[in-house]
Amino acid sequence: MSGSRDGTLKVWDAQTGQETLTLKGHSGFVRSVSFSPDGKRIVSGSSGSNDKTLKVWDISSLDTSK
Repeated sequence: MSGSRDGTLKVWDAQTGQETLTLKGHSGFVRSVSFSPDGKRIVSGSSGSNDKTLKVWDISSLDTSK
């Protein structure tokens, strides 16, 4: 998983290196990302002058196939 300056976070397939999911919702640099222990949610943190937020994403309800 990775965060980016463009406000997105991406989930990657560890075996293939392919991107499996892109989440958009921050307006600032996504500096931190983490899976919940059960793997059903992701929390992301953004910083910058225009976005100092945490977001919780329920990925169990998202289509992660590309």
